[in-house]
Amino acid sequence: GALSRRLACGDAEGRLETLFGRVRAIQGKSGRFDMLLCVGNFFGATSETEWAEYRTGAKKAPIPTYVLGANDRATVSYFPDISGCELAENITYLGRRGLYSGASGLQIAYLSGTESQDEPAPAYSFSTKDVAELKTSLLSTPNFKGVDILLTSPWPRDVGTFANSAGEIDTKKCGSKLVSDLAASLKPRYHFAGLEKAYYERLPYRNHTVLQETPQHVSRFIALADVGNASKKKYLYAFSIVPMSLMDPAELVKQPQDVTENPYQKSRKEAQKTKAPPCAEEEPARQFFFDLNKHQGKKRPSDGKETGNSQPKQTKKPPQPTGPCWFCLASPEVEKHLVVSIGTHCYLALAKGGLVPDHILILPVGHYQSVVDLSSEVVEEVTKYKSALKDFFRSKGKRYVLFERNYRSQHLQLQVIPVPLEHCTPEDIKESFIAQAQEQEIELLEIPEHSDITQV
Repeated sequence: GALSRRLACGDAEGRLETLFGRVRAIQGKSGRFDMLLCVGNFFGATSETEWAEYRTGAKKAPIPTYVLGANDRATVSYFPDISGCELAENITYLGRRGLYSGASGLQIAYLSGTESQDEPAPAYSFSTKDVAELKTSLLSTPNFKGVDILLTSPWPRDVGTFANSAGEIDTKKCGSKLVSDLAASLKPRYHFAGLEKAYYERLPYRNHTVLQETPQHVSRFIALADVGNASKKKYLYAFSIVPMSLMDPAELVKQPQDVTENPYQKSRKEAQKTKAPPCAEEEPARQFFFDLNKHQGKKRPSDGKETGNSQPKQTKKPPQPTGPCWFCLASPEVEKHLVVSIGTHCYLALAKGGLVPDHILILPVGHYQSVVDLSSEVVEEVTKYKSALKDFFRSKGKRYVLFERNYRSQHLQLQVIPVPLEHCTPEDIKESFIAQAQEQEIELLEIPEHSDITQV
């Protein structure tokens, strides 16, 4: 069948008896695996005697084993042909960099060595040029969607961003920026790395920008510890995979529940210097967003009063309005009789032309333009108001729909519209939004449940 079972392992450090003993035990228990992929240091300081038995054929690896090249000067001599070769029966050195396509159609990209700033890089390293050439050769293939597996020895720098903790490893300092760049471009479904003597399975991350690109498959980064380590950290990882090329596209791009933002986005953004559009947010169950920068749908003409003064994110002190603002609490324009409650950073007011009699606004006291610009203490208070309103409307047999219209707005207004509980399930509400959006020719896009608005 198309499903192949693979094993990946961290630094073997020349402990081949331990490694292959463990592989035999696993295969004895749960059946055959098709191959073993080794990242990090396959050889170590004490390899010579153990290795001799494999090299001469006295012993044989129990499974086709594919390894990456040297990471230091000491082990370069174990790799006679720099471009890849068979080292012993069933043990193959993949080469400095490239793509290995298995008989099953599985595509495995690999990059040997550690990052070097020198050109040409030493035999045990890769340079910016190596990574650029590997990217170019793969990205230029027609309809390139990504690779099934990426093997590197160093971790990608910043892999822990937006994710579960990597324990004592500081992902901002460890590993290689070039590897991050490679992973961002090659979009591997699995990326394995070693060298840090640690096991870290990162939450899966997205390979597309939500709302701006069509969904793509997720990537899983897994770092493995060294073989036979004393602290029993995981060094062997078993997984089953169907080659991307044989998968139903809809299956392939399914997003798991715990998917996160892409950890390398920031470095890619810095490269592209693009600015994400502002964005709207709602109760975690369903959030939608449509972008008025894309000229589509029927829009109200601007009434001249509103001016787009988008502020840089750093501003903790709210910017001053450009003209009279209806919503700054200090402003004479505010219709005080509509104000319901005043907190430290926010206040509640009835909407002047409400869609329903109990249509309420949550507004910051100071002049902020959008949820995205709010400082953390304001966000905290908005959240408190939201949950208080949720409880209040519940007691009246209602739930609320919340939206922010951010189109040349001067002052953030979160619109809170109560609807009867029994007539409007979240699904009904979602359908109404989608139906209306289609009628108005507006492209409405759903944001995954755990996304943070500021990241979109």
